[in-house]
Amino acid sequence: MRTALAIARKELSLYFTTPWAYVVFTAMVALSSFFFAALLETFQQVQQMARETTWAQMPPEYDSYRNLTEGVAVQLWGTVIIITLFVAPFLSMRLFAEEKRNKTFELLMTAPVRPIELVVGKYLGGLGIITATLALTLLFPALLSFFGRAETGTALEWSTVLVGFVGVLLWGATCMAVGLFISALTESQMLAALLTFAVLLPWMLLTSVAQASEEPVRSVLTYLSFDSQLQHLLKGVLDVQSFVFFASVIAFSLLLTHRAVEVQRQA
Repeated sequence: MRTALAIARKELSLYFTTPWAYVVFTAMVALSSFFFAALLETFQQVQQMARETTWAQMPPEYDSYRNLTEGVAVQLWGTVIIITLFVAPFLSMRLFAEEKRNKTFELLMTAPVRPIELVVGKYLGGLGIITATLALTLLFPALLSFFGRAETGTALEWSTVLVGFVGVLLWGATCMAVGLFISALTESQMLAALLTFAVLLPWMLLTSVAQASEEPVRSVLTYLSFDSQLQHLLKGVLDVQSFVFFASVIAFSLLLTHRAVEVQRQA
């Protein structure tokens, strides 16, 4: 475990000593800020409409705009998940592909490091950078809590917000695990990023396919869909099934990565 942690520290230092991490941080904050402002504007418009009439007369789709938690924070997490779908592949692409491109992967294979330590260390490094990236988005609920107003005295229901953020972290951790495996298969960082995106996007959209399917296929596809598994967490509901699902995907991805590294070590 000590070796894996040393590899993780090395990976994190490489992220933070290159401009790439800061480019990703800036992109995450900039995109999140744009959608946060748009959500706030929509929330204010709906609240104004409700003041001019009554909530009973408002269309049902506006019910989620009764408070800042559901009207802004929960919807913001949904947006952050989509942004992460684009950001995570560019963070995970270098984990193994860069080693291969720089011809240092062969040195790792001859070093006294077990493949499992290498895989876990690389993943922990990637997990650290995606966690740091997503943590920046907590700034927006904090701003809502500080400047927002509510009849109850608290602008946000923080239990809902934090459970939703846990869902975002699980999604980010899963993206990095899938990206790690694909990065282990190629020496091209750009190809690794594109393939990771090509795997994650259809997996996320399985819910749409499920709706057009018959049982029992519908139930299976709904269970396997990332979007379906995230919905309860984003709404503040702690769902053990979702934790098990994401943990299983992460573990399976790391197992495949370990196998890929072993095969390349023996080649």
